[in-house]
Amino acid sequence: QVQLVESGGGLVQPGGSLRLSCAASGSIFSIYAMNWYRQAPGKQRELVATITSSGSTNYVDSVKGRFTISRDNAKNTMYLQMNSLKPEDTAVYYCNALISPGQTRPETIRDYWGQGTQVTVSS
Repeated sequence: QVQLVESGGGLVQPGGSLRLSCAASGSIFSIYAMNWYRQAPGKQRELVATITSSGSTNYVDSVKGRFTISRDNAKNTMYLQMNSLKPEDTAVYYCNALISPGQTRPETIRDYWGQGTQVTVSS
């Protein structure tokens, strides 16, 4: 069983910072692209940032220059450093990853999701 577990959410004042983590565990052969999504109340889920297995990154325009996505392949963990936070960044943040499970041989690549972590930016 492969699991993604997010941590690091919370309440922060505008202009503040938070660092989210997403740890993958279980029988994992390879992790491919990893993503952070967010969903604000009454809105559709939005792709925030992507990082490939080689480290290439991409961001939605609204977070460029403020958020940084990274990953530690040795720890099967992805991060999202969020600086200069704004009230409109308030949302539940989800990690997502394309993973090939398996111990000695790769199995079919599947799409996995974490349970989400709440980020609230408010004074």
